[in-house]
Amino acid sequence: MAHNNESVRASGVARREIWAWAMYDFANSGYTTVVITAIFSAYFVKSVAGNLTWATLAWTLGLAVSYLLVLVTAPVIGAYADLHGKKKLFLGVTTIGCVVSTAMLATVGPGDLWLALVFLVASNFFFGTGEDLVAAFLPELGKRAALGRISAWGWSLGYLGGLLSLGLCLAYVAAAQAKGEAASSFVPVTMLITAALFAIAALPTFVFLRERAEPNHTKVLQINSFGRLVETWRSARRFQDLGRFLVCIVFYQAGVQAVVALAAVYAEQAMGFSTSQTITLILLVNIAAAMGAFAFGHVQDWLGHRPTIAATIVGWMITIVLSWLATSAELFWVAATLAGICLGSSQSGGRALVGLLSPKDRVGEFFGLWGMAMKLAAILGPVTYGGVVWLAADDHRTAILTTGVFFVVGLALLFTIDIDRGRKAAGASD
Repeated sequence: MAHNNESVRASGVARREIWAWAMYDFANSGYTTVVITAIFSAYFVKSVAGNLTWATLAWTLGLAVSYLLVLVTAPVIGAYADLHGKKKLFLGVTTIGCVVSTAMLATVGPGDLWLALVFLVASNFFFGTGEDLVAAFLPELGKRAALGRISAWGWSLGYLGGLLSLGLCLAYVAAAQAKGEAASSFVPVTMLITAALFAIAALPTFVFLRERAEPNHTKVLQINSFGRLVETWRSARRFQDLGRFLVCIVFYQAGVQAVVALAAVYAEQAMGFSTSQTITLILLVNIAAAMGAFAFGHVQDWLGHRPTIAATIVGWMITIVLSWLATSAELFWVAATLAGICLGSSQSGGRALVGLLSPKDRVGEFFGLWGMAMKLAAILGPVTYGGVVWLAADDHRTAILTTGVFFVVGLALLFTIDIDRGRKAAGASD
């Protein structure tokens, strides 16, 4: 194990630093699992917004605003943190921001729509910004050939962190429901549990992870982050297969992000699930996602990148149809399990293919575009779902079926990509 560990570490990097870096994934995953996917989303629609026809749309627009803020500010914050050697300081600020605004969601009760939206936008903005900042440490920690493995360790720990947060919340919610408490009583406590676990689990990152970037004051005045982003996008157009795949990601991930942001809402609104049933459902999805990411990582190497990603997109289409058809809890559980398997595999598979099609000396830049494509998808998918629910007079089944269109378009775009040609273009650039 020690030998393997040394073979992945960059020179001067301690073993505990890699563990401390991966622990941030463990720490922050509870936020997305509990707040965005499992508990607060359904509570917002049902209790805070009183199940009004525009409640789902309001939830998705709140998420869209936060992702748009991350999209606009990420290039500036990332470049400034790099050039001043202050990634760790900025990560600390975003962590405190997310922990505090998540804890403040505990003050939200029925009818507190604007208060809920303010703290939702703030917490998700801090979460997304922190996610970008912690990723920027990865190239400093490992040898180039081992970055995928180190990233996967973080990914795996992230699923465990999400499961722990959700498990603690489920235990509390089940006890509260057994006493006959209302959601307005127990949901705020789950926000405090999530915030506390985030704060405690993130401590190793700030204790052991070193800031290696040296301040570079000569470049500070020259930098134009957005100009660089535009230049990177122009460069990506020279790599036509990579460019097409980034557009493909926007579409199929729009479908994925709609499911992630609205799974609990759909479970409660269309299927009539209770809060504890919904949490148990999302626990199952997370376990299936961890298994899917692990299994398909090996399948991808054996079967090939495009067939593997195509298989996961088809899996998503089946999930959507099963969810639309489901009138019994049993069929919906099957759909949720399939969604989990597809969730882990489609996300890890997409990231691996971007790495494969990127020139070695510009991987960081093109992963910046990958992050941008993911944020655009996180705006497009959920807002489309929310809009359809509003226009279709609160019909969640029509909305989930509409989400399937994103997967159809994504699959069609995937078949226009020539992996060999894309790899040759990346190799020629190197």
